[in-house]
Amino acid sequence: MATPPSQSKRQAAVVFNPIKVDEQQLRETIDTYAAEQGWAPSLWYNTTEEDTGQGVTKQAVADGAEVVLVAGGDGTVRAVAEGLRDTDVAMAILPSGTGNLLARNLNLSLGIDDGVAVAFSDNERKIDLGVASITRQNGEEEEHAFLVMAGLGIDAKMIKNTRSDLKKAVGWLAYIDGTVRSLPELKPVRVKYRLDGAKEKQAEVHSVMVGNCGVLPGGILLIPDAQPDDGKLDIVALRPQGAFGWLRVWNKVAWENGVLRKSKMGRKIIDLSKDVKDVTYLKGEDFRLTVSTPQEFQLDGDEFGEAVAAHAWVDKGGLRIKVPAPEDA
Repeated sequence: MATPPSQSKRQAAVVFNPIKVDEQQLRETIDTYAAEQGWAPSLWYNTTEEDTGQGVTKQAVADGAEVVLVAGGDGTVRAVAEGLRDTDVAMAILPSGTGNLLARNLNLSLGIDDGVAVAFSDNERKIDLGVASITRQNGEEEEHAFLVMAGLGIDAKMIKNTRSDLKKAVGWLAYIDGTVRSLPELKPVRVKYRLDGAKEKQAEVHSVMVGNCGVLPGGILLIPDAQPDDGKLDIVALRPQGAFGWLRVWNKVAWENGVLRKSKMGRKIIDLSKDVKDVTYLKGEDFRLTVSTPQEFQLDGDEFGEAVAAHAWVDKGGLRIKVPAPEDA
C-alpha cells in the first residue's frame, strides 16, 4: 500500500488500468511533473477485474489525495467517478482508452502530457453525475454512476456485439461492426416511462438512452442539447418507422445534429424542417423506465447485463473535474 501522504505537500493519487497504459512511462511523466510542481510523490493504485476503480478510489481518498488522476478507458473513468461521489476530491482524466467519451465531451486534450499538466493545476469545473438504479429480472437492484450515457436497445446490443480484438486494432470504428451485428436481433420493445413524476406513458421503441453528455464515439452528436453541468438529463428514444426509419434516424443524428447545427444557416434549415418522429427527445431530472422483456443495459460503453427496469436521476454538480485554464485567463 502507498506511503501516507506528506503533511507539508499536496497529495495526488493515480488510479490506472494496467491493461490500457504503459505504467513505467506514466510513472515517469507524473512523478517528474509532481516534483516540479512541489507536490508529494503520488500514490498509485491499479485496477483489477474485481475492483475496476471504485474501491481503490475510495482508498485513495482515505489516504489523503486531493486529486485522483485516472488513466484507462471509459469504464475506468466511470468507476473512479463513482468512487469519488459524495467526496470533495477532484478527478483528472488521462485519456487512455478507445472512446475517451467524457474527455471528448468536455473538449479536453487527448494527450497524456497535457492531461498531467492540467491535473496539477488549480483549474476545475463542476459537472453533474448521472445515477442509475438497474432492476434485474429476479428483482435485485444495482446502483451506479454514469458520466456520459446510459441506455438499452441498439447501443447496448452494439457494445455487447463489438469484438474486443477489433477495438484494439481499429479503435472506435469497431463499434460500426458491432452495430451491423446488432441489427438482425434488434426488435421494438414496449416500454412504460415516467419523467419527473408526471403521468406514466407508454411507447414502442428500439432504443432509449439517458445522456449527461451528447457526443458518441466518432464524434456523433446524438443529443445536441445535452450539457454536463445543467442539472438535467437528456433522454432520446429511437423508434424508426417503416422501411426508411433507420435512414431518417441516421439523417437526424449524422446530418442535422452533426453538420447543420454547426452553422447559423444550418440551424435555420433545421427549424424549417418537419420534426422526425423516429427520434424523440425529452429533458428532466428523474426518469423511470420499465420494459416488457429483459433488455441489455449499458453505462458509458460498458455492458451491465439485462434489466427489466431502470431509474435514472441527476446528481447536480456531483463531480469536480480538472480542466485547462480559460484561453483568455
